[in-house]
Amino acid sequence: MRKRIFTLAAGVAALSLGLTACGSDSGTTSAQEGGGGASAPAKPGKIGVILPDSKSSARWETADRKYLTEAFQAAGVEFDIQNAQGDKNQFQTIADQMITNGATVLMITNLDSGTGKAVLDKAKSQGVATIDYDRLTLGGSASYYVSFDNTKVGQLQGEGLVKCLTDKKVEKPIIARLNGSPTDNNATLFKQGYDGVLKPKFDSGEYVEGPDQWVPDWDNAQAATIFEQMLTQQPKIAGVLAANDGLGNAVITILKKQNLNGKVPVTGQDATVQGLQNILAGDQCMTVYKAIKKEADAAARLAIALAKGEQPAVSQSVHDPEGNRDVPAVLEEPQAIFFENVKDVVADGFVTKEELCTDEFADKCKEAGIE
Repeated sequence: MRKRIFTLAAGVAALSLGLTACGSDSGTTSAQEGGGGASAPAKPGKIGVILPDSKSSARWETADRKYLTEAFQAAGVEFDIQNAQGDKNQFQTIADQMITNGATVLMITNLDSGTGKAVLDKAKSQGVATIDYDRLTLGGSASYYVSFDNTKVGQLQGEGLVKCLTDKKVEKPIIARLNGSPTDNNATLFKQGYDGVLKPKFDSGEYVEGPDQWVPDWDNAQAATIFEQMLTQQPKIAGVLAANDGLGNAVITILKKQNLNGKVPVTGQDATVQGLQNILAGDQCMTVYKAIKKEADAAARLAIALAKGEQPAVSQSVHDPEGNRDVPAVLEEPQAIFFENVKDVVADGFVTKEELCTDEFADKCKEAGIE
């Protein structure tokens, strides 16, 4: 398949909204208190959010929905968050309903660029402001894009796998790669990042290039089947670059059948409870933590400003090669997580000690310094 990538068009910087009005206005629908006869501010528009699914990663329902809801409620704006559950037709139906019901801002995490583009273009034609959330819609028309530096995410995964293989003193390891969905531009960027780390090692003969496959729709069940076939074809696989924690766990279930868990380093991404527990158990070597609250808060600030009729200014952009345009962007920084810094994810409030350190993992949590 032809890989599509975009490049960062500006250095990483903090979100700067540069708003044009309503300094301390909360965006609530009630009149401001006091004011000596001043009129109430205009009611902000309605914000619609479409999340992609709850199957590819737990984050969409456990984190993104939660943080976006909290941000919108705090601002007192009207909003509607729905999940398309991986259904492209449902995705478009939800978008149509949101626009019909008065959404003036639409934030989407596309299922693929084709569906996403159709939704964004229709919204734009009806005067609805749009935001690509987490995934860029190639060829789309979103006014803004909010995500992480996804090439950096892949780079951290590649470097993490190298660290784990080095720690185990594995010589000329055969590396398998289990990539994300071929329709997700982020998966392409992750692969660009980790291939940038691994390919020089393949070229030099330090590592051996093993199976390399994409997983449709990030489907964990398919990932397990794919990896089982990989292992059958190449039983001496010594390291697995799995593109997220769900795929990583699928790999681990197959490794367990062969008593290879903990012996073959496996990467991940998203810092899910399951992924972190796999790290504590020694079955997964690392994950990548993306502070989703920062991403959600940045996207919410943009959406709220747009709902108030403002035009926020941001200090970054990404290039969309299909649309041949630079999209104003906010890109947050990811963090590599190994056994020794799992505690950072807990300290940040992304997961709680209670949900992570169940009886099975209590001793490991103490060892990892999780208080």
